[in-house]
Amino acid sequence: MEYGLIGKTLGHSFSKPVHEALGGYTYELKELPCEADARAFFAARSFRAVNVTIPYKVLALEACDEVSEEARAIGAVNTVVNRGGRLFGYNTDFGGFRLLVRRRGVSLAGKTVLILGTGATQRTVRAVCAAEGAAQVLCASRSARPGALRYEQAAARQDVNVIVNASPAGMYPDNGTCLVDVTAPGAFPALEAVFDVVYNPLRTRLVQMAGVRGVPCAGGLLMLVAQAKYAAELFLGAPIEERRILEIYRGLLAEKAGLALVGMPSCGKTGVGKALAKALKKPFVDADAELVRRAGRPISEILRPGDEEPFRRLEAAVTADLAKRGGAVLATGGGVVLREENVRALRQNYVVLYLDRPLALLKPGGGRPLSATREALAGQLAVRRPLYEAACHARVENAGSFEAAVAAAKEAFYEVLDREWA
Repeated sequence: MEYGLIGKTLGHSFSKPVHEALGGYTYELKELPCEADARAFFAARSFRAVNVTIPYKVLALEACDEVSEEARAIGAVNTVVNRGGRLFGYNTDFGGFRLLVRRRGVSLAGKTVLILGTGATQRTVRAVCAAEGAAQVLCASRSARPGALRYEQAAARQDVNVIVNASPAGMYPDNGTCLVDVTAPGAFPALEAVFDVVYNPLRTRLVQMAGVRGVPCAGGLLMLVAQAKYAAELFLGAPIEERRILEIYRGLLAEKAGLALVGMPSCGKTGVGKALAKALKKPFVDADAELVRRAGRPISEILRPGDEEPFRRLEAAVTADLAKRGGAVLATGGGVVLREENVRALRQNYVVLYLDRPLALLKPGGGRPLSATREALAGQLAVRRPLYEAACHARVENAGSFEAAVAAAKEAFYEVLDREWA
């Protein structure tokens, strides 16, 4: 291996496409299951340059012959370059996190910052806070540790201005995990911004909750790309234009983000979705078809009027699994918005669009037990319309031509990415 990433588990990583776009070299992902494997890897020195992720950033520092002043001050190395058999260690996460904060227009000067997690990434975040003039930096952990609050203690603080998740909590495949609830009544009254170093999913539960609070927030994708740019410069020994950070970030965001269509039965989610998938060069996924495949029975045999619960449980399980992957155009079932957990799952990796078709154009029947008549459709629409509107990032009307609906949905997808995610 010449260039690559080492860590314990790397199934979540987006580093390969980022580095290959930045540097033009082949970039490999190498999982090292235990510390002994990591020590043996560094001892062999059979690489040109590598990035290091959880949980080997401190070990990497120990393995290097020379360490930059910044990395030594932080106490963690995420970039190791082999120059003639000698290992040189750096920390490019520092610049990546600082850019993430500044890009959101947030100043840490004079602020009280709460860092969730006590690992190596916490050290980097703490160093950025110090460099940016934070007044107070608190750290929280699951267990009692010297100098750290427990999470329940952290949640009771009234003076926290900025929260940073520097732990793996919420990272794929453990989507949905969150260490503090910033939406709880009375929680963090002085909160001004939230950052999460996790980038897969694109918008963790913590970031979603911050969005509900209406404070500036961001996941870790921009940090990933920025630190990769700084690392690639060390790999190659040559500068890379700063503009490449945002270019690659926006391209990766558009690639990894999915588009989920919600709306009434027969509103056109499948047809519009297939056309969108072709236009966006993304796979198309039909959630109802996946549900039927798993159940081994048609929806008409699973979803029964007066006893929806077994169907809704299965729908929630399917939605949770599909939402973890992202990167597709997803046609959801008409009732997916009835459960808030489904909406939260979708909004991790998907731009959610409400495909709104007038009642007069909706068709009853079609093997849908709950919408067999026009009266049933009307009743459903009255209940679900506010749920669709609350769940979506944008509404797309499907009352005219098919082509117009597809074009409007494609435009809305990119507008939401630019407005809310980029």
